[in-house]
Amino acid sequence: MSEQRKDYFEGLYGATDDPYGLRDRWYEQRKRAILLASLPRVRFGSTYEPGCGAAELTVELARRCDAVLASDFSPKAVAAARRRTEGLVNVRVEAHGLPVDWPVAEAPFDLIVLSEVGYFLEPRAMQQVAALCAATLAPDGTLVACDWRPDFSDRAQSTARVHATLAEIGLPRLVAHAERDFLLQVWSRDGRSVASREGIR
Repeated sequence: MSEQRKDYFEGLYGATDDPYGLRDRWYEQRKRAILLASLPRVRFGSTYEPGCGAAELTVELARRCDAVLASDFSPKAVAAARRRTEGLVNVRVEAHGLPVDWPVAEAPFDLIVLSEVGYFLEPRAMQQVAALCAATLAPDGTLVACDWRPDFSDRAQSTARVHATLAEIGLPRLVAHAERDFLLQVWSRDGRSVASREGIR
């Protein structure tokens, strides 16, 4: 991301640890609940969550994952996320710029969560992120994308384009949840439904 965009986020997180109201807004609480309920497994091993921001989703993921590596490219967001996750021994928060700092050496990841991050990336960078998702996802791994749909001035590309880029990886899609406000999709190398995984069908 550009230095101008970095300055934008530094300004946001310089005023408050939670500039988007992730803790208090019902919209955000509900969206996290839908995302978490859409995961095809109760528990995951190694998880990567770039663009973690204030780390509210990180805290929820930590309850269902053995290890969560969360990251953000804004130093102030990283500091806020570290404060929010202090005491969670299975969470580590690092400063990563995408795609250059993608933690290839720590792969494979059982779960990769791209929440409200893809539309800040230029299309070329998003294509590189998609390729990195494909390269670092575990043999039975799950990929999640959840993004705001309405237009706004700081977008680098549309949510539809972000999700189309990820779909080009070719993973079976398990969930497609579309609302006026956000789009959530879940893909997995294991294309079975939850009912099939549990032997119900």
